[in-house]
Amino acid sequence: MTAKKSPSHPPEAAVTIGLAQMEVLPGEPARNGARMLELIAEARGKGIALLAFPEMCLPGYLLGDMWERPAFLRECEAWSERIVAATGLPGVAPIAIVFGTVIPDWDHLGEDGRVRKYNGYIAAKDGKAIRHPGLDRPYGIKTLLPNYREFEEPRHFHDARKLALETGRPLESLLEPFTLDLDGRECRLGVLLCEDAWEDDYVQKPFEILGRKRCDFLLNLSCSPFTQGKNEKRNRMFSRKVADLGVPLFYVNCVSLQNNGKTLYTFDGRSTAYGADGSVRTEMPAYAQDVLPVSVEWRGGKADIAAGSSGAGAEAPGNPAKRRIAEIHQALRYGAQSFLASMGQDRVVIGVSGGIDSAVAAALYREFLPPQNLLLVNMPSRFNSNTTRNLAKELAANLGCLYTEISIEESLAVTKAQLDGLEITSTDGERFAAISLAGFVMENVQARDRSSRILAALSASFGGVFTCNANKAELTVGYSTLYGDLGGYLALLGDLWKSEVYALGRHLNEEVFRREVIPEGAFTIVPSAELSESQAVDEGKGDPLIYPYHDRLFFSWVQRWNRATAEEILAWYAAGTLNAELGLEGVDVNDLFPNAPAFIRDLERWWNLYNGIGVAKRVQAPPILAVSSRAFGFDHREALGRSFYSSRYLKLREELLAGPRKA
Repeated sequence: MTAKKSPSHPPEAAVTIGLAQMEVLPGEPARNGARMLELIAEARGKGIALLAFPEMCLPGYLLGDMWERPAFLRECEAWSERIVAATGLPGVAPIAIVFGTVIPDWDHLGEDGRVRKYNGYIAAKDGKAIRHPGLDRPYGIKTLLPNYREFEEPRHFHDARKLALETGRPLESLLEPFTLDLDGRECRLGVLLCEDAWEDDYVQKPFEILGRKRCDFLLNLSCSPFTQGKNEKRNRMFSRKVADLGVPLFYVNCVSLQNNGKTLYTFDGRSTAYGADGSVRTEMPAYAQDVLPVSVEWRGGKADIAAGSSGAGAEAPGNPAKRRIAEIHQALRYGAQSFLASMGQDRVVIGVSGGIDSAVAAALYREFLPPQNLLLVNMPSRFNSNTTRNLAKELAANLGCLYTEISIEESLAVTKAQLDGLEITSTDGERFAAISLAGFVMENVQARDRSSRILAALSASFGGVFTCNANKAELTVGYSTLYGDLGGYLALLGDLWKSEVYALGRHLNEEVFRREVIPEGAFTIVPSAELSESQAVDEGKGDPLIYPYHDRLFFSWVQRWNRATAEEILAWYAAGTLNAELGLEGVDVNDLFPNAPAFIRDLERWWNLYNGIGVAKRVQAPPILAVSSRAFGFDHREALGRSFYSSRYLKLREELLAGPRKA
C-alpha cells in the first residue's frame, strides 16, 4: 500500500508490515511449519520487512492435553528452529518475523509437575532468534492466561506474572519492546499475545505497560475464536486503547477450526490494522487465507499507518441483524466443511422431516458438497403428513441431491409386537415386570428407529456420516431422543436458537442460493416431531415448546451474562417485568399462561429438564459447533445433578399459588 506524500510534511522512509492470516491445523506442527516457510518466501517477494504470524500458529491452540507429550513439544521446538533459520538464508532478501508457539522450558517444572511450558512468541532476523530485552531469553511469553469459557491456559502454561513473582522482579520490567532493524530503520516493537490486550478485567495491564514504553507500533498475535459480536467489541476496545496511547496496532488472527472434544470453534481471522488515532485502517475478510501488507510511515519521528491504506474487509454498513446472521452462516459453513475434511469424510446423510431444522442443515451442506455426495432421507410413519413428506421431497429437488423415502411403519410393528405386553420374571419367578410401549415410549422408538437403524446403516453403506439436526432450544431441555434424533457426528445447529434457524434459512434462500431452495412451507408449518396424533401438523398441532417465548427463557438460563435461575424468572413474573427482562418480541407472557399456576407448571417443567435429563443427554450429544457467547459442551460446563430452587423461589411460589398475581 503506497502512502500519499504531503509536500509540506513529507513522510520519512516507510516500512511494510505483513499480517499472515494463515490456516492453522491443530496438532500438526509439520504442516503448519511448512506453510509458514512458504509464506516467508512469499513475503520476501512482496518487499515485506516484518511478517507477523498468529499466536500458537505452529502447534495449534485447542489441543486438549496433547501439551503433556514431550515428543510433541520437541517437534514444535525443532520446527521453530527451522523457521528462525529461514530468516537468514544466503542470497535472499532479509526479512524479520514474529510468530507464536509453545515454548518448553526443559530445566523447570510447571505447577502440574510436568515440564514447564509457555504460550510464547519468537522474533527472528538474520537466521537468529532475538533475545527479549526484559526476559533475557530468545523468546517472549504471555502475561494474561484466560481461564473462562472454553479457555483453560493455566492448566498447561506458565506466565509472566508467575515469573515476576518467582524472580522478585516487577512485572513491568519483564514487558519490554524489541528493537528491530527494518529496512534500515530502528523500530521499537511491542508484542502482545491475544488476551494480553483484553486487559480490562485484570489487575495487570500489559497493553498499557508496553504502549507507554515508546513503541513505534504494537503487534497483537492472536488465536481468537469466532463469537457473535466479538469483532465489534474488539474494534471498540482496541480503538479506544490505541487512541489513548497514540501507537498504531496490528492484530493478526488465524483461520482455523479447533476443538476441545465436545465443542468446535471456528477462528475467523479478521486481522486488522489500527491507526495511531484508533481508527480501523484495514481489515482482512473472515476466513480468508492471505498475507496483508500494510505500510507504516514516520512523520516527525512518530509512526503511523500510511495514508491511503485500504479499508477493504472492514465491517460493512447495513442491517445489524442481517450482518449477524451472515457471520453465523460463514462460521457454520467453514466449520462444517473443515470438520468433515478433518475426519476424512466427504459424504453426508441427513434425515429430513419437512421442517426447518433439517432443511437448513441440508442447504448448508449442499453449499460445499456435490449433489451426489449428499443423501436426504425421509422416514415417515403413519403420523407423518403428506404435507411434510412433500416438503422433504421438494427440498431435495431444489438442492438437486440424492433422495429416498423409507417408511418405518413395518419395523415399528415388529418392535411393538416383540415388546408391548411382554411379561418378564426373574429366574426364580419371584419378581415380575410388564412392558408397555405406550405414549412417549413409542414416540422414542420411532426416533431411534430412524437414527440408530436407518441413518446409521445408510451412512455406513453410503461411505459417509449422518447429522444431528437438534437446535439449541431442544438441547437446553433435552427435547430429543438419546440414540435417536440426538445421534449423529455433529450438531451443526446446536448453538442456534430456533429463531436463528429461521433467520438462517431466510438468509440461505435470499443471499446465498438467491432462490427458494428451502420451501416456504418449511418456514410456515408448525414445528412438530410428528410422533403421535397429538402432533398432527395439518391440524396445527406440534411441539410443546412455544419458541418465541421459550427461546428467550432458555437464553436467560444459558447465555445471559448474569445467568438467571427459576428464582429470577418467577420474581420478574411476579413484578410484571418478565416480558422486558427476557426481551420478548411479538409475544406476551400474560397471553400464554392464564394464571400463576399455569406459568409455574411450565417454568418448573423446563427448569427441571434443563438441570436433569437434559444434562445427561448433552453429555452424550455429538460435538456442537459454537457461534454464541455460551455453547453447550466444553464452554457451558455442567455437572449431573438436580434442579436448584432457592429459598426465595419457594417463598414466591407459595405466595403466587395462594392468590392472584398482583398487576
